[in-house]
Amino acid sequence: MATKRDFYEILGVAKNASGDEIKKAYRKVAIKYHPDKNPDDPTAEDKFKEAAEAYEVLSDEQKRARYDRYGHQGMGGNGGGPNMEDIFSQFGDIFGGGGFEGFFGGGRGQGGRRVRKGSNLRIKLKLDLEEVANGVEKKIKVKRYVACNTCAGTGAKNGTDLKTCQTCQGQGQVKRVVQTMLGQMVSASTCPTCEGEGKVVTSKCDVCHGEGRQLHEEVIPINIPAGVAEGMQLSMNGKGNFPERGGVPGDLLIQIEEEPHETLKRDGNNIMFEQYISFVDAALGANLEVPTIEGKVKIKVEPGTQPGKILRLRGKGIKDLNGYGRGDQLIHLSVWTPKNVTNEERELLEKLRDARNFTPNPGKNEKGFFERVKEYFQ
Repeated sequence: MATKRDFYEILGVAKNASGDEIKKAYRKVAIKYHPDKNPDDPTAEDKFKEAAEAYEVLSDEQKRARYDRYGHQGMGGNGGGPNMEDIFSQFGDIFGGGGFEGFFGGGRGQGGRRVRKGSNLRIKLKLDLEEVANGVEKKIKVKRYVACNTCAGTGAKNGTDLKTCQTCQGQGQVKRVVQTMLGQMVSASTCPTCEGEGKVVTSKCDVCHGEGRQLHEEVIPINIPAGVAEGMQLSMNGKGNFPERGGVPGDLLIQIEEEPHETLKRDGNNIMFEQYISFVDAALGANLEVPTIEGKVKIKVEPGTQPGKILRLRGKGIKDLNGYGRGDQLIHLSVWTPKNVTNEERELLEKLRDARNFTPNPGKNEKGFFERVKEYFQ
């Protein structure tokens, strides 16, 4: 699969570019590569769509922030980018009321008809730490509007009881000539009779009653990449609602929620864990088991370990969303101090305090003393 180009590079702007600069840059690139202006260039349409995808992300503050942090992986990856219908329906405001068609004269073989896009669906998806760390495929059940099978989404009886709109002659747009000081200007607007469809229904479908869609429940598999984070939004193109009487479906937007782990905490791509040890283990050393997202592993506490020491388990963290390796697990060693002690324990602790090895300038240790203390606490 080809590597996607950087969105800022596509539009030719700096990473700190303002919204107005991004909008102007997109308009310039879109005009340059508009397919109607480049009929003999087979790559023009791809570059045109590439620019539209870049603008869609960089013009949205939340999407732009997510892209700046996570790159292309942060934008999902379950869809194939915007299609031509999406571009013409969503970005016409860049060129004024007439959209791209009005700007270039209404070509493109679409008859100037407005392509209606259905509404998006939004869901929240809870993931545990193991799923976030390694990625997972989830199957979710959603109810969404799909095209009516009987009328093929037209809303017309048998899908054929349609006639050409007489107002716009099937173009979906009505044009108006305005005389200005610069000469005649032609503006295009959506036909009010057919609402941009170019056709009107003469007899409604008996199944969907003219809506052209039906409510349908289906199970959708979602591939969640490793390294996603709380609040991140993934999208699946075309898995939203189908619009009334034809068009293109909206998208399915998946917002990630991380469920807290009992003992492990996430810090970026690293995993944090606090391990309590006794002062005996800190002095003499010990072999312990600690939890990780892949199961328990053994660690060695060296003799003379001081409180606050951090042990690092390399590669035991979370996979990077952009594929740049994996984080680590950091184990913070804290010496546990008992709050309540018995008289016998107090006596032992007093002896321990008197031992010269526990003073700031330790000297010769009492032979066998630490062993006896450790045996007592075990």
